[in-house]
Amino acid sequence: MPRIYSPQTLQADAEVTLDAAAARHVQVLRKQPGDALTLFNGQGGEYEAQVSHMGRSDVRVRVGAHAAVERELPCAVHIAMGVPANERMEWLVEKATELGVASIQPLMVERSVLRLFGERADKKVAHWQAIAAAACEQSGRNRVPAVHAVKSLAQWLALTAATPTPASEFDASSHYILSLQPQATSLARVLGAGTQAPNLHFLSGPEGGFSAAEEQLAVNAGFAALSLGPRILRAETAPLSVLSCVALWPSN
Repeated sequence: MPRIYSPQTLQADAEVTLDAAAARHVQVLRKQPGDALTLFNGQGGEYEAQVSHMGRSDVRVRVGAHAAVERELPCAVHIAMGVPANERMEWLVEKATELGVASIQPLMVERSVLRLFGERADKKVAHWQAIAAAACEQSGRNRVPAVHAVKSLAQWLALTAATPTPASEFDASSHYILSLQPQATSLARVLGAGTQAPNLHFLSGPEGGFSAAEEQLAVNAGFAALSLGPRILRAETAPLSVLSCVALWPSN
């Protein structure tokens, strides 16, 4: 049964007009009045629904029963990363959403190949957010991860450090920067310790990685160096590897 994301108020036994993107999706699927759908609005759970009207510019559905179904990870995993070039960011957003990421923070750093500012950055973020929503429709998730506005690494670290958080959520046990430094802690050791915080934050570099100054800036902000092994992974591979390990770890 098709799953449709529509970020609007949904209530059982109500008839609603779908937003433009959701309506277009239903039209592309060539659904007809009486056809069944599953609706979710990102606020938790999903709804049975049935198409009640198919117009050229509008689609109405009759909302049915709500099912409190959640398919999220036990701990929220947040990824901040230097934006990779070309279509690699689109692929990363899609796959990270499928794997259960809670949020994605695109960063402009020293070695970023793709440079995004102003209106162009806003359009990219909107595009990536739409990709995340589509990935939720496909994967069965009912909560769409936020793709945040593009920031510089320094801006983001300043905001992150300034945000009031419990000590247990902002220390070396929950904030990590992916690193090739020999003294970096292994991911297996972190996960095997069984001390996962409710929120895990991973900072990953672009093509070429972070500069030494940027890595030190992150460490000074409370991020512990984390190793994924001796191999050098691509910019889009590294954060997905972390997310896959966290999502599939036996304790989860």
